[in-house]
Amino acid sequence: MRAAIIIFPGSNCDRDLALAFKKVSGKNTRLIWHKDSEIPKNIDIIGIPGGFSFGDYLRSGAIAARSPVCNALIRFAQTGGYILGVCNGFQILTETKLLPGTLMRNSGIKYLCKDTELIVENNNTAFTHGYQRKQKVTIPIAHHDGNYFADNKTLKELYEHESIAFKYRNNPNGSKDNIAGILSKNKRVLGMMPHPERLNDQALGGSDGALIFGALDTMSVSYTHLTLPTKA
Repeated sequence: MRAAIIIFPGSNCDRDLALAFKKVSGKNTRLIWHKDSEIPKNIDIIGIPGGFSFGDYLRSGAIAARSPVCNALIRFAQTGGYILGVCNGFQILTETKLLPGTLMRNSGIKYLCKDTELIVENNNTAFTHGYQRKQKVTIPIAHHDGNYFADNKTLKELYEHESIAFKYRNNPNGSKDNIAGILSKNKRVLGMMPHPERLNDQALGGSDGALIFGALDTMSVSYTHLTLPTKA
């Protein structure tokens, strides 16, 4: 698995995400600047890290989504590339329309930073096959604008396509239907507000997040090919 991370002004979780990829793949993670107009060749998955890109001006992720690199990101997704967007990365994915819906201000109008229990809704993807369906996992959140919203038509489509990856067990931010993370229709793009890279080693206090990165590596995720394991 060959990974790359996109860095925007205000990103602050890029190194953490890069190290999480390197830990499972053993390969250095490429770093891509937001002004770049192309994705490096031979990249299998792109990570979009958390942080406060461009200071969250206008809307979280709105300016970042108009950076030159995002045109290349959209092409990468449209041609079968894998993308993991975490926190601000999830916001950017909705602003680029690679994922539906939007992320609004938390219902309590407060910044939240704490461990949060999630429920795995779909474990039949490259990102989540290391979990059991309905498994409860702990992954931390750190956001001010994590309140996921989508209209009823979009929600219906998310359920029909099994595109909800994670739900909150106890909704911390007002997200519609307790949604914490969603997938594209082809299941190659995952956006989630919780930070799996922050709990990917017991030295950090837990390793529930590591299963996402380990799953990607054991699946031998590649730009053009994915073979899912047979579920019992």
